[in-house]
Amino acid sequence: MIPTAYRSILARLAEDQSHFDALAARLNDPDSPPSLAESIPLSKEHGQLSRRLTPYHAYLAAEKRLVDTQELAASDDSDLRALAEAEIPTLQSERDAALEAIVNAFLAADELSVAAIILEIRAGTGGDEAALFAGDLAEMYRRYAETQHWKWEPLEFSPGAAGGFREVVVSIKAPGAYRALAFESGGHRVQRVPVTETQGRIHTSAATVAILPEADESDITINPADVREDVSRSGGPGGQGVNKIESAVQLTHLPTNIVVRMREERSQHKNREKAWRLLRSRVFEHFDSKRRAERAATRKTMIGSGDRSERIRTYNFPQNRCTDHRLNQNFPLEKIIAGDLASLLAALQAQDRADRLAALGNF
Repeated sequence: MIPTAYRSILARLAEDQSHFDALAARLNDPDSPPSLAESIPLSKEHGQLSRRLTPYHAYLAAEKRLVDTQELAASDDSDLRALAEAEIPTLQSERDAALEAIVNAFLAADELSVAAIILEIRAGTGGDEAALFAGDLAEMYRRYAETQHWKWEPLEFSPGAAGGFREVVVSIKAPGAYRALAFESGGHRVQRVPVTETQGRIHTSAATVAILPEADESDITINPADVREDVSRSGGPGGQGVNKIESAVQLTHLPTNIVVRMREERSQHKNREKAWRLLRSRVFEHFDSKRRAERAATRKTMIGSGDRSERIRTYNFPQNRCTDHRLNQNFPLEKIIAGDLASLLAALQAQDRADRLAALGNF
C-alpha cells in the first residue's frame, strides 16, 4: 500500500511529465519556433524538469517490470510461473527503492536546483566575544566546505576589534550546498569563558547565520531604476592604496530598502559586480520568504522552509556539547566546531523529510 504522501508526489510528477512534454513540443515546434528571448527560460525549465523527472522515469520502468512479471506469475506454464514468482521479491525491492528515490528527489528539488549560495554570519550580543564566535562559525563552515570540495569565495568581511568578524559574507558554489546548509539559518549562541575573562566566568554570546540561494539574473529581474548606487573610498583593510580611490560601492534597492555595501576589492568594477550578486540574492530571498509565508498560511505548515529565525543551536564549551534545539539532540562539540557536520546535517535533513511527508499527507 503506497502512503498518501507518496501518492500525492506521484500525482504531481505525472503533472510535471505532462508539462515537460508540452515544453518539449513548444521548443521543437517546426511551424512556430520560439524566439531566442522565449527559448532561454523555456530551455532552462525544460532542463530542470528533465533532471527532476529522471528518478520518476526509473520508477515507472521498475513498476512496469514488476507488473509484467506478476502477469507471468499467473501463467499456466508452471516453469515460467516459478521463474516469475522467484523474481518478484527482487523486482518489488527495486520498485520500492525507486519510489524512495523519487520521494527524496521531490522533497529536495528546490534545494538541489540551487547552484550557489550566499553564507552570511553576523556577530550578535556579546561584544568582542561575539565577533570571535562569528569567526569560529566561519571557520567551521569553511572546513566543512573544504571536505565537500566546494568553492569558497569570500565576498565581504568586517573584522572584530579583538579578532573574529563582526560580519562575513561568503559565496559557496556547489549544487548540494543549499540542501546541506539550508537549516543553518538562525541564531547560534556560545557558552564559554572568553579569552578576555580574568575571573573564569562563563559568558553567553550570539551570532546569526543566513543561508541564501545566490540568485542569478534569470531568477530575478531588478530594474536598475529601482537601485541607488553610492561610491566612496574604502575604509577597510588593504593599506593606503585602497583608500585613494572611490572603490567602495553601496547599492540600495529602493522598493525594499535592502542595502548592500562592498569594499573588499581595489577595483570599483569588481566591488560593483559582487554587490549586485549579493543584492540579487537578498532581494530574491525577500520576495521568496513572502511567498513561503503565504503558502504556509494556506497549508498551515511551511513545507521545506520553516521559520528558522529563532535560536537554533547552542555551543557549550564547558560541557563539550553542541545542542541543536530543533532536534533536541546533542552532538560532540569538538567535532562540530572542527567542521565535522555530517551527522548533524543528516539528522536535520531526516527531520525535514519526515515533516514534509507529514504535511503532504494532510492534503
